[in-house]
Amino acid sequence: MTNPVSLNSTSPFNSTAALSPLPADMSAANTYTDVNGLEALKVDPTSDKSIKAVAQQVEAMFLQMMLKSMRDASMSTELDSNEMSMYQDMFDKQIALTMSEHQDLGIAALLKRQTGAKSGAPAVKGGLGGPTASTPPAAAPSPAEFVSQVLPAIQKAADDLGVDPRGLLAQAALETGWGSRMPRTADGSPSHNMFGIKAGDEWSGARASADTVEFANGVATPRRTAFRAYASVADSVNDFAQLLKNSPRYRDVIAAGGDTQGYVESIGKSGYATDPQYADKLNKILNSGALKAALMPSSVKL
Repeated sequence: MTNPVSLNSTSPFNSTAALSPLPADMSAANTYTDVNGLEALKVDPTSDKSIKAVAQQVEAMFLQMMLKSMRDASMSTELDSNEMSMYQDMFDKQIALTMSEHQDLGIAALLKRQTGAKSGAPAVKGGLGGPTASTPPAAAPSPAEFVSQVLPAIQKAADDLGVDPRGLLAQAALETGWGSRMPRTADGSPSHNMFGIKAGDEWSGARASADTVEFANGVATPRRTAFRAYASVADSVNDFAQLLKNSPRYRDVIAAGGDTQGYVESIGKSGYATDPQYADKLNKILNSGALKAALMPSSVKL
């Protein structure tokens, strides 16, 4: 996804006849050899149609890999040949693309939500396998608005834990996409879950569901996960503070004290999140202009 392939859509055929250009169709790449259809996606790469088409292409790649693995695992026959293998490969590629367009396998849908096709907000990889996306509020808060809303509760929790509140702020921003992405309950109410804490068997309170991406041995796997739901932001922050305080797993996190970098490194090593890049993402937020600007007002004192 981060390494775009340069496609040459120039026709290999020469013609002296003047041809009228066809209008670009964002969903035209419905055959795996249709490079013009893929080239059309560059016209407006941030549109919902382009994101949908790219997500389907990625899902088709997964399907193609699955089909190839199935064929490789099967016994070869005397009819096998280079030509037969080529035709099977062509068939598998087209079948994979067609399936991704007409079957709800979930991979394309998850990729669309991760890229923020509807809201334009950045995708979030959550702690403890936190939410990647959910229905955002009508007006997503700015980083400054988000900080002003959560800072009182975070400052109180940080004082109680003896740590720098900036570490908690960075986590809350990462887990919720600056407040724009949080799990919602069945009736659509916000969960106020600021730190992506899951609702395990021990949780007797309200629950909210969201799609997540879990990492195991470096492999990302999409899942539907239940998260804790709270009555307020303060309740969520307090629950997170109790989790850090009462679990031996986070002893080094608490021991970091006022060392924000130490907090980030320790929370990354603790297993709080399955994302191997969790600490790096926290550092990016800590060093971002968005957080620094949100903490600029004289009323915000840390």
